Amino acid sequence: MVLTGLKANDKCRIRNVSGGGYARKRLYELGLNSGAEVKMVKNDFGPIIVSLSGQKLAIGRGLAQHIVVDKE
Repeated sequence: MVLTGLKANDKCRIRNVSGGGYARKRLYELGLNSGAEVKMVKNDFGPIIVSLSGQKLAIGRGLAQHIVVDKE
């Protein structure tokens, strides 16, 4: 499952990040690495908003499609 498949308040753990070098580097810089626990805050329209270690991050849908997660 990819990150865009989650609903608000769903919790997940990042399994891996697919995609090219830019996507991987950008997501790594944001702290979205394999094993990170993420909570979905908003996923209705526009960018996706997730909570990572208490910080809210806005991620574009195209970039979020590269994040493979395991739902908890």
